[in-house]
Amino acid sequence: MRISTLLSYAGGFKEAVAEVAELEKAGLDVVWVPEAYSFDAPSAMGYLAAKTERVTIASGILPVYSRTPSLLAMTAAGIDSLSDGRCMLGLGASGPQVIEGFHGMPYQAPVGRIREVIEICRMVWRRERVQYMGKHYQIPLSQDQGTGLGKPLKLINHPVREEIPIAVASLGAKSVEMTAELADAWLPAFYTAEAAADVWGAAIAAGNAKRDAKRPPLEIFAGGMVAIGEGLEHLRDLARPQAALYIGGMGARTKNFYNDIFARSGYADEAKQIQDLYLSGEKKAAEEAIPDEYLAHSSLVGPEGFVRERLHALKESGVSSLNIGLAGQTRAERVAQCERLRNLVDTL
Repeated sequence: MRISTLLSYAGGFKEAVAEVAELEKAGLDVVWVPEAYSFDAPSAMGYLAAKTERVTIASGILPVYSRTPSLLAMTAAGIDSLSDGRCMLGLGASGPQVIEGFHGMPYQAPVGRIREVIEICRMVWRRERVQYMGKHYQIPLSQDQGTGLGKPLKLINHPVREEIPIAVASLGAKSVEMTAELADAWLPAFYTAEAAADVWGAAIAAGNAKRDAKRPPLEIFAGGMVAIGEGLEHLRDLARPQAALYIGGMGARTKNFYNDIFARSGYADEAKQIQDLYLSGEKKAAEEAIPDEYLAHSSLVGPEGFVRERLHALKESGVSSLNIGLAGQTRAERVAQCERLRNLVDTL
């Protein structure tokens, strides 16, 4: 199992990259570079390429509404070249509040758009002349639009790889089905081994049934916070603020994808309660309403025996790579936790 983590640069970007370089030596395999509506991810990915040697550098995630498909392909090819073939293009739809509120683009047809973006990116990387007449993207632009002077072009540079891995962050059934059909990796949210089959099993199976047999199996990333040792169970509570934010306040009451997943994972009453509390301003109460059972099932926090059991459960549910956060007050503590996890994973 590969080990991945999200680049967190709340304490400073260059400090975060220096930590990734140490985590790489401790066994980290993939680093996800976030974007949301902060600094752009590709700039950080290029910097990481210069400061690391082995880790895969993945966008986590680039929303398809903020860039053209060709630019997404160019960006991934550029980072892949800088890193000697270590880029992974993470794509997603984000949500209407960010896309319409920050980018000023209508949040329409996310599944169809991602499908077409994937197809166009792979065409660009193969250095084909890009001619694509999709529902959402028409390249070149048809002559009845614009100047009528557009013509099919191909990428000038020769990419390091004709196939750059594409990861998709998807949640809904149709989106997950499309991910299993076309993508190389899947980045779910609020994943627990116990609920995975009920929540996503049918969508994954439907997508796999249409998957190109020549494409390797879908890589599934999930895991949770890591703190391996005796008497550390209280650290699971560190996940409460973010969980409450996503379940309770990420998106509108009627359109919160994370709340939907949490409800479908066996916590329907709790999902409603958390959202009600969060949207009424009672954020602390919303955090306290998150079930202890969920915090245990969605983490790798506890004695080595507990963590080993969780790793087996994740693997049996279909997870092939870990996506984790490292608990620890200092860089040294987080690096030590990564080493413990690496050693444990290598014994499975």
